[in-house]
Amino acid sequence: MSPVTRLSSEIARRRTFAIISHPDAGKTTLTEKLLLYGGAIHLAGSVKARRAARHATSDWMQMEQERGISITSSVLQFDYAGFRMNLLDTPGHQDFSEDTYRTLVAADSAVMLLDNRRGVEAQTRKLFAVCRRRRMPIFTFVNKCDRPGEDPLKLIDDVEAELGIRVYPVTWPVLGPGGFVGVYDRVHREVHVFERRGDHGQTRADSHVLALADPSLAELVGAPALQRLRDEIELLDGVGGEFDEAAFARGEVSPAFFGSALTNFGVEPFLRSFLTLAPEPVARESGDVVVPTDQPAFTGFVFKIQANMDPKHRDRIAFVRICSGSYESGMMVRNIRSGRELRLAAPAQFMARERTLVEEAWAGDVIGLHDRGSLRIGDTLSADGDVAFSGIPRFSPEHFARVAVPDPLRRKHLDTGLRQLSEEGAVQVFYEDAAAGLGPIVGAVGKLQFDVLLHRLEHEYGVIARLEPLGYVAARWVEGPEPAIRQLGRDPGQRLVFDAKRRPLLIFESEWWLRRALDTAKEVTLHEVAP
Repeated sequence: MSPVTRLSSEIARRRTFAIISHPDAGKTTLTEKLLLYGGAIHLAGSVKARRAARHATSDWMQMEQERGISITSSVLQFDYAGFRMNLLDTPGHQDFSEDTYRTLVAADSAVMLLDNRRGVEAQTRKLFAVCRRRRMPIFTFVNKCDRPGEDPLKLIDDVEAELGIRVYPVTWPVLGPGGFVGVYDRVHREVHVFERRGDHGQTRADSHVLALADPSLAELVGAPALQRLRDEIELLDGVGGEFDEAAFARGEVSPAFFGSALTNFGVEPFLRSFLTLAPEPVARESGDVVVPTDQPAFTGFVFKIQANMDPKHRDRIAFVRICSGSYESGMMVRNIRSGRELRLAAPAQFMARERTLVEEAWAGDVIGLHDRGSLRIGDTLSADGDVAFSGIPRFSPEHFARVAVPDPLRRKHLDTGLRQLSEEGAVQVFYEDAAAGLGPIVGAVGKLQFDVLLHRLEHEYGVIARLEPLGYVAARWVEGPEPAIRQLGRDPGQRLVFDAKRRPLLIFESEWWLRRALDTAKEVTLHEVAP
């Protein structure tokens, strides 16, 4: 096989995607079940048994295991049915949504997970909006169908009304006297009736696959359930039309699936359809130029930096999404931001915290590079040319606190910890003029980020710090003449600070002060996202 042919073949079998959801919709459980069906793990833990028996495969950080929540994005790579799956697992908790925003930039499609009792929730709307802005293909998976929930037709209507996207049900729940018993696959026109086991979903679900007209189907699901299914399918076929793959690729229609990640019901039919519909790695824009994935020259960008994944070695890993070409061991690339040459030696691929050294990787894959501090989130790496992909934005924080360290001898360790945690996007760090002699200010999208900050400073950098809350609620980066910027910083209700790149920001005591600045500051421009 020629190098060009192999490059095209390897790219075609890649699927790089993220799962987005509101907290408690079952994202971690669904992630584990995809790994189970992909053969990456052989025994799945249930949500109920996590704390007592084992922790979720994707939740590797100590604090995640203690609290039973996902705090940081992780990368999970596995093979299924001849495809290489790159699953970018994201935090479900809204306090860590900025990490999710960054990770979505590295994905080619997303799976929107909904609770069948709650439908679209606040965090779902925010994450959906990010996907919509990127015109990303979005799958919908309605989870927890093993429990009583909203009528499926109403759920579909609510998604369309609230998110403004058309929904095409690919699978439909079969609800018998005992609850959720199977799904009807509208594409293959077959019913999957699942067998219940007593292992709480630790192993793959067995099923009987029958045609809708099969006379034995009524015995398995019950005559009333079968009649209801036929009526609903007739209704869907009558009003839904055909599935429009082009509209799906543009992010205008979402194929929907019903199931239960806890029991594994409906997971395999979803995964089978996902492989067929999900896009292979897509071309990326670099200014006015589109970089095709099968361009031979390696390009990629850093979308995440994680320090201390292995606390014993104090390592720092930069996660790189490969955009074009392929990686070869020892290859040289250039960091477009700094202009420096970099040798890609011994990169790793991941199963959460576990890593495997790789000799080759292809467009669509995510590799982890050992970094000594030279890389930043948003950096473009290129083996040939000055291609530079769009940067990954920093969003305006909503909570602020000043960092204080009782032991002055630990100040250098504090500075190191804040710098590294800021570079990986865990928090944002701001400074006032040196003459003020005050400690750094940290900003976060959610308050729980502050708990993570203190925990990691203590356990990874040996710094016991305290946070003094500040009464500010918003920040805006500011561009314009320096005298005008400094004058705004003297106004009551707002303060001038600088980020790690010495870009000026104004932080505001209330939304009223923010609106006032937007209305009256004519000489400067305020930005909600870092310019």
